[in-house]
Amino acid sequence: MSLASIDSIRGAVLFPDHNDFDQARSVWNGMIDQRPAVIVRCLDEADVIQAVNYAREIGVGVAIRGGGHNAAGLAVADGALVIDLTMMRNVEVDPEKRTARAEGGATWGDFDRATQAHGLATTGGAISSTGVAGLTLGGGIGYLMRSYGLACDNLIAADVVTADGQLVTTSIDEQPELLWGLRGGGGNFGVVTSFTFQLHQVGEILGGMLIYPADRAGEVMRFYREFTHSAPDELSLFAGLMTSPDGMPIMGLVAVYNGPIDEGERVLKPLREFGPPIADQIGPMPYTAVQTMLDEAFPPGLQVYWRAHFLSGLPDEAIDMMIDRFVQVTSPLSIVLVEHLGGAVARVGRDDTAFDHRDAEYNLAIIGRWPDPAMAETGIAWTRELWTAMQPHARGVYVNYLGVGESTSRVREAYGEEKYRRLATLKRQYDPENLFRFNQNIAPVS
Repeated sequence: MSLASIDSIRGAVLFPDHNDFDQARSVWNGMIDQRPAVIVRCLDEADVIQAVNYAREIGVGVAIRGGGHNAAGLAVADGALVIDLTMMRNVEVDPEKRTARAEGGATWGDFDRATQAHGLATTGGAISSTGVAGLTLGGGIGYLMRSYGLACDNLIAADVVTADGQLVTTSIDEQPELLWGLRGGGGNFGVVTSFTFQLHQVGEILGGMLIYPADRAGEVMRFYREFTHSAPDELSLFAGLMTSPDGMPIMGLVAVYNGPIDEGERVLKPLREFGPPIADQIGPMPYTAVQTMLDEAFPPGLQVYWRAHFLSGLPDEAIDMMIDRFVQVTSPLSIVLVEHLGGAVARVGRDDTAFDHRDAEYNLAIIGRWPDPAMAETGIAWTRELWTAMQPHARGVYVNYLGVGESTSRVREAYGEEKYRRLATLKRQYDPENLFRFNQNIAPVS
């Protein structure tokens, strides 16, 4: 392939001297300051194929940008060729088959608007600007997961441009091992240009937030623990320690009930009456409103240092540790988040997908955030200290929640040794030279 082939790409090709280059290399996490060799904004699969072939010819690795929300900022990398899919955002819905095909640059906002026009949805990210691609390829935690499984569990087919520039289709019947790897194995196997999902009927949702003062966080978290032990699959319930806009430390519970509103009112009544909360913002709303209700709280551009791991439970000592350490938080924008798993997530067979740790009860995310880089030293220290203190209760990690500068051993923790070896074998088949290495990387087995 000659250098002239890059000129035949229909989308934009941005080198560092281009006026739009700095904007194009920025991502959701403002801490990330990477300078790629070139950014290719693709318009279609043919552009993606040419970009992959060009990267291979000039000997640079490929980074892939979908929504650009990854906590570690993996959509861009120094010296890489970035394949930017943000111009490929079409979502096609087949209401009869209850399926949707989303291009690789679509966001969950794009996806939900298209599917909800037919009263349908699948598990997606809780921030509407999150990319369909990144969330799904890493697993896909979301409000519908206890009803319908993770985003990756609902992935039934995909089109992928592999490292040799070939466009392949994978499904349960066609190259099924590749589909297995895409269900949680990240962007290691190629550029996924389209995702086909199974959809489910989803109507009006009962959802919102309950807010408590921080001095009651211990009793609220213990009540949360007991309540989630018997929660129905229709209910997703997340707990968070945070600071209100007026500077008051608070404890928040985000509840989303996917079912009849009157039944949801009955299920949530004990939770809403406990305390009671200082604010009850729960009410019926469209699913698209549920999917955007946290958007303002997670704007782009902040410095973000993220550490996480699954939890096997919420013993008293873990609850007390989180609360005691949150009192020492160095930035009012930082959050400690606990996500309740179980339900349909736990019923998928452990070997059915690359995603692992399905029997974990909760997921813990410690999200250090601040607007000023000068705050980084204290913010990172606080985040790491709480994460380290919670290690006795850790059991593996969600690959999408791996943050800046985490080690290869942490990637292995996401999958366990057996699945990691299987993924490494798959990597050797589809990307033996590790062209797609700017990710939570799985090196091809030798």
